[in-house]
Amino acid sequence: MKTIDSRRPLAVDLFAGAGGLSLGLEQAGFDIAASVEYDPIHAAVHEYNYPYSTTFCRDASTMTGAEIRQRSGIGDQEIHVVAGGPPCQGFSMMGKRALDDPRNALLAEFARLVIELQPRYFIMENVSGLTSGNHRQLLDEVVDVMGKAKYQVLLPYKVLQAAEFGAPQSRKRLVLIGARHGVPLPSYPTPRFTPRRINGSLPSAAKLPLGPSVREALCDLPDADSYEALLHDDQTIAIYGQPSDYSAALRGLIREPDDYSHVRIFDPNLLTSSTRTVHTVKSIDRFTATEPGTSEPISRFLRLHPEGVCNTLRAGTNSDRGAYTAPRPIHPYLPRVLTVREAARLHGYPDWFRFHVTKWNGFREIGNSVPAHLGRAVGAAVLRADGLTPQPGVEVVPGDPKLLRFNATDAHNYFGLTERVIPQRDRKAVNPS
Repeated sequence: MKTIDSRRPLAVDLFAGAGGLSLGLEQAGFDIAASVEYDPIHAAVHEYNYPYSTTFCRDASTMTGAEIRQRSGIGDQEIHVVAGGPPCQGFSMMGKRALDDPRNALLAEFARLVIELQPRYFIMENVSGLTSGNHRQLLDEVVDVMGKAKYQVLLPYKVLQAAEFGAPQSRKRLVLIGARHGVPLPSYPTPRFTPRRINGSLPSAAKLPLGPSVREALCDLPDADSYEALLHDDQTIAIYGQPSDYSAALRGLIREPDDYSHVRIFDPNLLTSSTRTVHTVKSIDRFTATEPGTSEPISRFLRLHPEGVCNTLRAGTNSDRGAYTAPRPIHPYLPRVLTVREAARLHGYPDWFRFHVTKWNGFREIGNSVPAHLGRAVGAAVLRADGLTPQPGVEVVPGDPKLLRFNATDAHNYFGLTERVIPQRDRKAVNPS
């Protein structure tokens, strides 16, 4: 059981993955008191990055709000927000409740845990497609369930573009916010930036400042291909270049005024999450010939434009669905695909944040997560509505690095799981690059 610091409002992150939404909420001024994540590889990564939190490696449907409170040390303290992005895959059927579809069970479990934990607020995020077609019935049913449980829901719900909040990536996420009866409802955050275009061309009208570019995100990162050690490991001591304001904040050289996250103690000379990808000569030639802002015709990988934003970074498929790797963008200047660290920069992850040492898991952890700047904006809107002034974070030493190197068996054993919950990965199914 961890010690809870009551200076900062408490958050619980359900379906937490490696901790993208946790990061945004922490930056807004919350402490992540507890998180729940089903996949033990990702749960271990979350525990590394949030050592002050209690990470439950569990199926959310097997947990109760009382158990989360008791085993995390929250006890009777007020929980300010329960957040999460529950997976949902089912289509509604005429005459049937969409939440009764087994494929949408986790959406119902999210609502159940919110009701049991009784936070002041809840934040649900999900794919933007949930607002269209038959899927919209799911949202309507969630709103109905939460209303009957005496939660006001902020309607209409919003689809927010991460590039409008400071991420150099085009990524849209549905956000649904609710407040307990008698608690003031917030407003959805308003955009701060005019997004750049993927092909680098400037928007026709820009009422707000242009958001950060791919170049600003990557400009100071060393080229992983210059370090032989990165053929066999994901880290090495390296020499960094001159940062932009955007990358300086991610390196911890400057502090953004709205970032209230805890200060992690890490080696600023250590380049991490940067295992190299070895390409064939033919692939290198094709990548070289591809103009920035266009797709290479054989692989269909987008070559990033330095003055544009990245396309949406995808996670690929689960082990039980082929373990296919999502297409990885081509570097804007170098004839290779991005490293995990470069993708993390485009997602807003600071350099202290670590991912699983394998590229497959690292890219999945990024592709499945909410960009930090977007999560921060939503969390800040909740705090403002509640009349709370964010308190600065403290110094935190990350967890044991062994958590980043677990194979599936190690991770299952570490969390005391008696049955394998994530199928063994079939490495033959991974897309070549």
